[in-house]
Amino acid sequence: MAAQLLTIEVDRLDSGRARLRLSGELDFDTAPELVAATADLRRDGYRELLIDLAGVTLCDSSGLSALVVAHRGDAAVVRLTGVGPQLASLLNRTGLTELLGVERPADGGMRAVG
Repeated sequence: MAAQLLTIEVDRLDSGRARLRLSGELDFDTAPELVAATADLRRDGYRELLIDLAGVTLCDSSGLSALVVAHRGDAAVVRLTGVGPQLASLLNRTGLTELLGVERPADGGMRAVG
């Protein structure tokens, strides 16, 4: 079975803010694509990155690493939206929920935002 590719759709929202909508697998093979996309946006002056993970079907340790690299680069603010239950559990177990700014709805669960 062939690995599902990662698709990254970038919306430049306004001065300094961009949304990246990911779909597919965020893993060893595709994580460099996310790192490159966030680096390109920072280079273009975008400092607040909203990463929508609602379409991500799998995220492994390389995917988590790519999210951390996106967070650490050039003091960019990174917020994660659309975090499903399985990824939410992984982020909680690794202590990355607070570091990566996971959007939480008022009921305390995690789901897609805007």
